Amino acid sequence: MTSLALSVVLALASAVCYAAGAILQEHVAATTPRLTSAPLRRGSWWTAVTLNGAGAVLHVIALAYGPLSVVQPLGALTIVFALPMAALFVRRRVGASGWRGALLATVGLAGLLSLTGSAQAQALTEREGGWLITITVAVIVGLAGTARLLRSPGFRAVLLAVAAGTAFGVSSVCTKNVAVGWTWDAWQDALPGLVMIGLLASSGVLLSQASYRGAGLASPLATATVVNPVVATVVGIAALGEHFRYGAPGALLAVLAALVASTGLVMLTVHNVEAEAEAATAAGDAPAAPAGAVATAVEGPDAPGHGGPDAADGNGGPEGAAGPGPQEGPAGPAGPSEPGPPLRLPRPIPRQTTGEDDPVPRLPDCGEAVLRAHAQAPRILTR
Repeated sequence: MTSLALSVVLALASAVCYAAGAILQEHVAATTPRLTSAPLRRGSWWTAVTLNGAGAVLHVIALAYGPLSVVQPLGALTIVFALPMAALFVRRRVGASGWRGALLATVGLAGLLSLTGSAQAQALTEREGGWLITITVAVIVGLAGTARLLRSPGFRAVLLAVAAGTAFGVSSVCTKNVAVGWTWDAWQDALPGLVMIGLLASSGVLLSQASYRGAGLASPLATATVVNPVVATVVGIAALGEHFRYGAPGALLAVLAALVASTGLVMLTVHNVEAEAEAATAAGDAPAAPAGAVATAVEGPDAPGHGGPDAADGNGGPEGAAGPGPQEGPAGPAGPSEPGPPLRLPRPIPRQTTGEDDPVPRLPDCGEAVLRAHAQAPRILTR
């Protein structure tokens, strides 16, 4: 097996591990109480951590054996693999747009793979590495500063996402540099590269987090997903001697394949974000508790407030505690009015005890105000 084929296999295995870890993490987040330490008690969460760690190790080894222009774009297959795996294991519905995006991304990446020429793994010189870091920092600072001056949340998010993708892409270049030049006898020489990898990766995380503020998830995530492999591929071709087959025509075909793959990745990202939004909306629209469990339904001729056995006056007052209450008298030639529509009260209206000075049971003022507005017609009370 050639080094190029080995790097492809390792990159594909890394993408599968990342996809499986992401699905498990999402499942744990959806089924675990909102406590900081709750996921730590789940075996599936530790399995997801192990899969993510294995994916990172496989990706680093793939970078050591293969060109950046192959390994880094293949890392985007994580989104493609997550689609059928989520449909199979967690029964997530996949729409037509999701499958179209997966197909376009696969075809585009396959085209890039078929056009990539074999190249010997090599690392950047110290001078080239210094220039790369200087240019990267200048680009990131410029993009972040411009984004700070913009008022439009959409444009600001795109610029910050480009900066995040640049940071992630160059961190992969540094990772390849360290992996190619690594020797156990002189591991101290790799410490500056390891520090730079940590700084760039942390900057990418912070910039991507800032890009989501006020602009949603779809546009920034799709931008960073596309910019990351593009930056790594450009550096690999410009500084590491990587190339495409068939000269200039092959390079043009590679650009076309990259555009197809980028379109598919954007479609997949937008589809995943919309699917998560629909799931969150469906969870928020779950049926609430029945109203009868939190309110008292007052309806029917025997219910309080409609002249039944417990009625004391025409406004639905209750009977006193010391004996039968007042009886209804005729309200006019047409007799007593019909009861109004059912009344729902948040709680039963409290009865007021009857005193000797006031033998007629009366309701509190709040109950009188509610029931008086509900009454259809005035009624005459008689002892």
